[in-house]
Amino acid sequence: MPYLPSDYVETVRRALQEDVGTGDITTLLTVPAEAQAHAVMLARQDGVVAGLPVAQEVFRQVDPSLQFRALLAEGASFRSGDLLCEITGRAQAILTGERVALNFVQRLSGIATRTSRFVALVQGTHARIADTRKTTPGLRALEKYAVRTGGGFNHRSGLYDAVLIKDNHIQACGSITAAVQAATRAPHTMTITVECATLEQVDEALQAGAQILLLDNMDLPTLQQAVKRVAGRAVTEASGGVNEQTVAAIAQTGVDIISVGALTHSAPAVDISLELSSLPQNCG
Repeated sequence: MPYLPSDYVETVRRALQEDVGTGDITTLLTVPAEAQAHAVMLARQDGVVAGLPVAQEVFRQVDPSLQFRALLAEGASFRSGDLLCEITGRAQAILTGERVALNFVQRLSGIATRTSRFVALVQGTHARIADTRKTTPGLRALEKYAVRTGGGFNHRSGLYDAVLIKDNHIQACGSITAAVQAATRAPHTMTITVECATLEQVDEALQAGAQILLLDNMDLPTLQQAVKRVAGRAVTEASGGVNEQTVAAIAQTGVDIISVGALTHSAPAVDISLELSSLPQNCG
């Protein structure tokens, strides 16, 4: 199982504070405090599961006495009608944690599901599917976890952990060569990536010493020429215009990495519900 980000416990805490606030008024008013219940998460469409440990943490923070059992491993495929997990304990606590737990599992499973489809579409090539920084603010670490769970790879985590010289950096610095030279003089061991939109920029970036070339929005013939020119002297990454209809052809050009913003910025949530049994009697 991919490692969970270290801050996910705090992310859950903030999510519960946002949703529960000073208390779940409806549940406190209608559900007896002593009522016990059993609940399951039920898939209503096919997908790849991600986020069950996060859901477990939600219920733990709401009520540590709740019993949570995952019925599938992270990254497992499921079909509509499958059960993902079960929760047993105080009905009030289960109902209070329901929406936050579902939000995490639906969102993260949606990303894992979309990632797995892209990964399947490039099988037989050596291209890796990677994410981007186009993530939900505050949820980047968990969304990148979901990409890994779906079989993809993570691009840089943020602006702090990799050098990526893009078009506006080049404009501000004056040229690719000047930007790479400036980055190379810094006391770091990070690889230097340069965004290239033309074959002339590919040549300049190689000459300047870039280790990764981000081939941005190139059509397939240009992309093929770029990979041929690089000839293994740098890692090649295709970006822009990547979707489920184009990704296989892009992979066939021989690029090493295909970065796909859609893995995170527009992955639809998977339809999953929480079904409660042993509902309390004598409400009110």
